[in-house]
Amino acid sequence: MFEQVPILSLIVLSPLLGVIALLFVPGQNGRWIKNVGIAATFVPLVLSAALYADYLNQSDGFEYREQADWIRFALNPGTLGSPITSYIYDFDYHLAVDGLSLPLVFLTALLGTMAAFASVHIKKRWKAYFIFFLLLELGMLGVFMARDLFLFFLFFEATLVPTFFLIGIWGYAEREKAANKFLIYNGLGSAVMLIAFFILISTAGAVQTASGGGSAIVYSGDLGVIMNNLLMERSALVNVPTNPFFLGGTAQWAVFILLLVAFGIKLPMFPFHTWMLKVHAEAPPSLVMLHSGVMLKMGAYGLLRFGILLFPAQAKQWALVLAALGVINILYGALLAFVQKDFKLVLAYSSVSHMGVVLLGLAAFNQTGMQGAIFQMVSHGLISALMFLIVGSLYERTETTTLGELGGLAKAIPFMSGVLLAGGMALLGLPGLSGFIGEFMAFLGLFGAAKTAAVIGALGIILAAVYTLRGVLSITFGPMPDKYRDIRDARVAEVIPMIALVAFIVLLGVYPAILNQPLEATVSAFDHLLNNLSVKVGG
Repeated sequence: MFEQVPILSLIVLSPLLGVIALLFVPGQNGRWIKNVGIAATFVPLVLSAALYADYLNQSDGFEYREQADWIRFALNPGTLGSPITSYIYDFDYHLAVDGLSLPLVFLTALLGTMAAFASVHIKKRWKAYFIFFLLLELGMLGVFMARDLFLFFLFFEATLVPTFFLIGIWGYAEREKAANKFLIYNGLGSAVMLIAFFILISTAGAVQTASGGGSAIVYSGDLGVIMNNLLMERSALVNVPTNPFFLGGTAQWAVFILLLVAFGIKLPMFPFHTWMLKVHAEAPPSLVMLHSGVMLKMGAYGLLRFGILLFPAQAKQWALVLAALGVINILYGALLAFVQKDFKLVLAYSSVSHMGVVLLGLAAFNQTGMQGAIFQMVSHGLISALMFLIVGSLYERTETTTLGELGGLAKAIPFMSGVLLAGGMALLGLPGLSGFIGEFMAFLGLFGAAKTAAVIGALGIILAAVYTLRGVLSITFGPMPDKYRDIRDARVAEVIPMIALVAFIVLLGVYPAILNQPLEATVSAFDHLLNNLSVKVGG
């Protein structure tokens, strides 16, 4: 359907149309700025929905792909008598989506629109806010599509600057401290990732005859080239370089660990999680919807796409380490969520716990576990976005999210209370809602590989029910303070995203095949790669 249309580029770059339109809207016309900002998010949503529908009709393992020459530059080594006359770095504009990335692209576009509606709570500098908001959406969409390491890094970094300003300008009391902590942690993660990428690019070199004699070494950032190079190395029965760019076993371990740290910070993985708690507490709720719903998933996606799939042997040998980290995330996050007095922090620690389920699914190293991990990424994105949407609406009316200061709100705001209860049921994994499917598949996959870790991690499900019900019931039931008797229920701009998110949570819960179908072929290929390693890796 889209063979002659650059649909991927249109999706990624469409937020720029909104940025350009906003530049021509007078800064004092807040209503038009909000309307343009929200409308701009519908373009990638409609395009990604059409792409998803078309993908469901394609053959197994189908990929959409766009590739063009982009950046090429040469460096002269300056060594007299050297047969190498230059080093050429070749980076392509290479976008692609498969069954792994396409659901995350659609999730990003959907939550972008829902968070834009939630931005009605923003009170100042609307034009700057929506410009940063749309630039953030562009970066997130690009991360899930980029197949060149340099392009991926640019999109990844493009999410940091808008997020920093969105926290620092429109956040709560300690917004500047939260913004700085976000930038420091994520900046360090990006630096570690860049080192790993440089090493990977060095494995993708090829000797070519240069014009005028001599030879040139061409390095590529293309993920397919790098993956093929590493697969060729694994085809050797002994660890003997077959080309001058061979990445030895020790180096492969080093790169895998670097990638685990870089994307573990973003995930967030214990003990690299503290920055995320500050962001969830101080950032505006519309941004937290995207941060918890999408940006944390960028870490899991990067770990899977670059860490596990490029280095399956190393990842499989560390399966128990990944499982242990997942169990720690689950229990640590759940226990601390239970004792929090601020509902925002309950949800923040809940995100730590639920991302541990993703780690458990990946650690299973089988098709069921991996499919469950990816399902959990999408499901938790929807649920966390819904919960933080309600948090923002509650705060606007009550000016607090402290559980001890709330109560009985079901009498004053029955619709929002009902949506909060539905989101809570999804968060604790009630069957029939999306949260149950992802957790069930992740634990089922792990149970076949590591029963002890699965059983211990399953305790987090019980704790999730406890802290979720404690938070939801503290807000909706009990005596209601007199000062909240006249607060209004949800308005139209809040009702639309609430209903939409609940609808998708229910849809995935009762008809999981709509997500599992595109995942199945891709995950099956991953499972074959991970479980058919017939070579030894030296080190």
